[in-house]
Parts: sequence; structure tokens; C-alpha cells
Amino acid sequence: MGLGRQKPLPQVAWERLNRQIASCRACPRLREHCETVAREKRRMFADEEYWGRPVPNFGDPQARLLIVGLAPAAHGANRTGRMFTGDRSGDWLYRALHKAGFASQSEATSLDDGLTLRDCAITATCHCAPPQNKPTREEIENCRDFMTQSVEVLPVKVFLALGSIGWRAVIDYAKSVGWWTQKLPKFGHGETLQLENGLWLVGSFHPSQQNTFTGKLTEPMFDAVFRQVHDLLESPV
Repeated sequence: MGLGRQKPLPQVAWERLNRQIASCRACPRLREHCETVAREKRRMFADEEYWGRPVPNFGDPQARLLIVGLAPAAHGANRTGRMFTGDRSGDWLYRALHKAGFASQSEATSLDDGLTLRDCAITATCHCAPPQNKPTREEIENCRDFMTQSVEVLPVKVFLALGSIGWRAVIDYAKSVGWWTQKLPKFGHGETLQLENGLWLVGSFHPSQQNTFTGKLTEPMFDAVFRQVHDLLESPV
């Protein structure tokens, strides 16, 4: 194989993909919303410069665990430019990731806070913050290629879907590549599914305030999911 056709190194391919994500303008409604939020801002962040663009993937370019979220929060990742950074959902996620050994620290506040991930990466079904946190099916479909490229770059062994939309996104992708040929399996917290190529899908309630404030998702429940993930990553199959 000639040098010009060699597969790029994981870090190079990962950075290239993230540049593509950040420059995407496929969904006019989402771009307008993100830019409007970035201009108007929330009062407590009035002095900050918002990211206001599609939010790239975040994490280790050689990760075996790929976490699939829903979409950036308007005043969270849409402000900071990094997945699950600067909001309460991120507080829950990075606490759990740090406790499980995937994150270098338990807090995520900004791009320059020093946080790194080990053997873990985070993506989303939709990379732009949607109005009312509800992307349309078409907008999710527009982001599907980024999911495909993420899996092609990463040596994924386990998908962790945060919420039913992330669960369906992984199943849709698995169907498109022949890893799943049955009907859509029911989503549930702690549900585990082995895909036909030997990869695993684990479901978890999303660490949104709606779930954490009501007790639908507790810290022990979230920690238990990451113990499941660890067991699957270390399994021989």
C-alpha cells in the first residue's frame, strides 16, 4: 500500500473528524438556534464567549468505550465547546467516569480545565443544541455519518447509550452495518445487548436533571452501569 493510502493514525483521524463536526452546517434550524443562544447568553454567563457551533466528540482516540448522549445543552456544551461540560448532567457523568477510572478528574468546567479521558470517548446523536432539547428525526439522521466515522476511528467494544434516543441511534447504526437484524430491543437502565459482531450495547438513564432530581437515576444506579461496562470491556468475547 502506498504512503498516500495508509490509514491515518488514530489521533490524526480523530482530530480530522472533530474538525468536520465543528464546521458542519447541515441543519439550518439548529445552527440558528445555537448562534442565537451564543449571542443572547444566560445572565450568569454574560461575560463568557459561547462556543455556539456543533460540539465535537471528546475523549481518547483509542477508546474501547463509546458513550452516546443526546445533544449538547444550550448553556452547557454549546457554551463550553465540550461534551457534557458546564452543566449538571456533566457533573453526574464525570463524577461517575472518574470513580470508574475513565476520567482524570471528576469536574468538567471548560476546555482548559485539564480533564482527559482514558479508554473512553463521548459522542452524541445530535452535535448541535436543539430547541427544547428535542432534535428532529431528520436532524439526527444528518448526524448519523459522524457516528459511523466515530466507530470507524475507534476500536469500540462497548457502546453506552444515555437515554432511549442514544439507544436507538446505536441500534440504527448496527442495523446499517449488519450488526443487528432483529426488531428494536426495548431500552432500559442496565439493559445489555450483544451485537452480532461481538460488540456490546449497554443502556442507562440519561443523567438529566429530570432524572436525577426525581430519583429515577441515582448515583449507585449510575455507578452500577459503569461496573457493567468494565466487566464487558474485560470479557474475552
